Amino acid sequence: MNSENPIVQMHNVCKRFGKTKALDEIDLEIFPGSIIGLLGANGAGKSTLLRHIIGLYLADEGQCITFGCDAAKLGPRELGRIGYVHQEGELLEWMTTRQLIRYVSTYYPNWNRQLEEKYIEDYEISTKARVGSLSPGQRQKLAILLAIGFEPELLILDEPASTLDPIARSQFLDLLLQIIQNENRTIIISSHILSDVEKVIDHTVIMKQGRILLDCGFDQLRERFSRVRLSALSGELPAELPFANVVQCQRSNGQAILTVQDSSEEQIEEAAQGLKCKIEIQTLTLEDIYKIVVS
Repeated sequence: MNSENPIVQMHNVCKRFGKTKALDEIDLEIFPGSIIGLLGANGAGKSTLLRHIIGLYLADEGQCITFGCDAAKLGPRELGRIGYVHQEGELLEWMTTRQLIRYVSTYYPNWNRQLEEKYIEDYEISTKARVGSLSPGQRQKLAILLAIGFEPELLILDEPASTLDPIARSQFLDLLLQIIQNENRTIIISSHILSDVEKVIDHTVIMKQGRILLDCGFDQLRERFSRVRLSALSGELPAELPFANVVQCQRSNGQAILTVQDSSEEQIEEAAQGLKCKIEIQTLTLEDIYKIVVS
């Protein structure tokens, strides 16, 4: 249990668009000082959930509280503590990059000019180019800067790295780890690039068809699943293998690869003792775990 008060609380939140139920009885609490990975396929409800947090969408049923305020009543005081980046973000295309940065920065007394200049240099952002002439990747870099320049307490990132090249994505992940060094900051990142997400998150929320399937710490999640590779030292492995909670199994030529859930390494090794085989136990990647959870 986290002893701190949550900065976001969603209770029985439902949202419909016509006949489609985009959010279905969502209960979620987000606590300060963590990086949360919000995962799910297109249409799972991730963006809809994030937009409820900042009051862009209002619940048809239930309640969303952000920084102690009903999301429907968020004002400048609360919104000034939130940075938000999403794929479809519209920027003022007739301005130069520098003009847009200066324009946005005037709304935030705590804008960090030192962070701004470092970001511009690290990401090689052309400050003289017009925003409308920027490539999708450059536009995304600019949107990220506008969201972090005032050092928000809550940073919401909806597919922030989808248009970034691998080097820029690596820089971006390093940036997130720097931001979270302040224990009062919280990051929610929704992304399909799970190999990137697993490098930085410490909490996982997985959605499917408007519902939350899983909400737990990332270390706790990784401990729940193991990949077990068995190789017979002589002959074949028995037809029935003595392992509990097997969720996947592949076999061929005296070998087997199992995915086991909710069994410790000691329990797995004990079960394998009578098999006369070589055994290797590995942790699963986030992508592998995600496929199991949503299947």
